[in-house]
Amino acid sequence: MLDVSDEVRAEIGDQEAERLLAGDNAPGTYDCTSCRTPGDTTKERTSTVLFVGDETAVLAFAHATCIPSQVVPVSEQQLKGAVESIEFENGGTGSGGGSGMSNFAAAQADAAPRQAVLGITCGLVLVKDQICPALVIEPTGPIARPGQDGPGDEFLPILIEQGFLPVSDQAVPPLPLAGWSVLLAMGQLHAILQPGAAGAWWQAHQPLAVSDGWRASVNKSNEVYVYAAPAGSIGQQPREDLLQAALARAAERGVLVGATMPLSGT
Repeated sequence: MLDVSDEVRAEIGDQEAERLLAGDNAPGTYDCTSCRTPGDTTKERTSTVLFVGDETAVLAFAHATCIPSQVVPVSEQQLKGAVESIEFENGGTGSGGGSGMSNFAAAQADAAPRQAVLGITCGLVLVKDQICPALVIEPTGPIARPGQDGPGDEFLPILIEQGFLPVSDQAVPPLPLAGWSVLLAMGQLHAILQPGAAGAWWQAHQPLAVSDGWRASVNKSNEVYVYAAPAGSIGQQPREDLLQAALARAAERGVLVGATMPLSGT
């Protein structure tokens, strides 16, 4: 039940595309590259998503209800750096079941670890009695530096090195982070941009819809409070009051960093 778009077929070739469609190189079960929940190519429509750098290509899989089959251009540095330096919790090197990578992709990427996904939540938070637009970033598992062994999580230290600061009180606005911005285009969230030639620090596979209230608030303030916490610190919160409470708990435990970023786009 795979979907292979014409642009993906053009990149991987007709022979590989037909093997995928026949099930020869399909993964069976996989972790959706968009929402990171399990999928099964034998039971539900599945999109093939090809991440393409200058020299390396990684073929991943996603629920067709999450994103369509497509080619996603990324820089070679982003692609190689991600697969070399980021590990999933309970994911190991990606050689076990549910890796979300076909035999073709494993050969291209030298069976490197799977790319971690940064989950992102848009919400309105109360800061100094003002309703403010916020983005909350939480990876799906511990983050490791290149060559690091052991179970340690380097997500927060890496962000602090990039200029994010610890948040001890979620009711106080985080300090501005020079050169960074949040890209909103045509009312949808596209990316978090970092300074210089590095480009996007985080980029949506496809633009993410935001609520009318969030969009109205960010267009009024022209800035966004961006918070980040290690895997398992915040979780998926169904309401904004619960999200704010989870942020406050993370701040109290010393596992929350943040920054204020200007809005790019509209």
